[in-house]
Amino acid sequence: MMRIARKTKTISSAAIVGFLLASITGCAHSPPTRYVTLSAEPASSPRMTTLQPIQLTAVHIPAELDRPEVVTQDSANQLTVHDNDRWGAPLAPMMRRTLAQDLLARLPANTFILPDAPAPPGTRTLVVTVLNSEADANGTLTLQVSWALLSGHPSHATQTQQLTLTANMMSGDAAAQAAALSQLLGQLADRIAASIVPR
Repeated sequence: MMRIARKTKTISSAAIVGFLLASITGCAHSPPTRYVTLSAEPASSPRMTTLQPIQLTAVHIPAELDRPEVVTQDSANQLTVHDNDRWGAPLAPMMRRTLAQDLLARLPANTFILPDAPAPPGTRTLVVTVLNSEADANGTLTLQVSWALLSGHPSHATQTQQLTLTANMMSGDAAAQAAALSQLLGQLADRIAASIVPR
């Protein structure tokens, strides 16, 4: 009986050691997780026309893009989820922050109210909706987006516009996609700033 117990103990110890070695080996071959973020695009010059205050209140994105992993829509019916490439923060708030920085640099001084900041009476609200973001085989990122400017109580849209914007990606990795998306948000800010009319 004593010999059987020792043999069982030896086998159990060997199994545990083998499991630990397999786990360590598996972890050693796991690719690292990379985190990417968006950045504001510089403006050539701010618009000088006097405008009523404007506040960016929301940026809505499709549900399939609203996840920690970077997602590429390769075609109309196919998505690629990059498991090891992740956004540094939730994508929709990060897009709102980046677009806010872009608009701040493009609109007249004291015109743009930062998101979530107290807004003076009469401030118009800006809502942006991303319809689609798709990368093609040639490395072009296309963003379909609409925006609406609302005012009054109850609020109603006084301006709306739909846009299709494109930017070239330097490569197919997540960092290049983040850089291209940053460029597109800068383009969007340019178009919004140029299109807004005084109330």
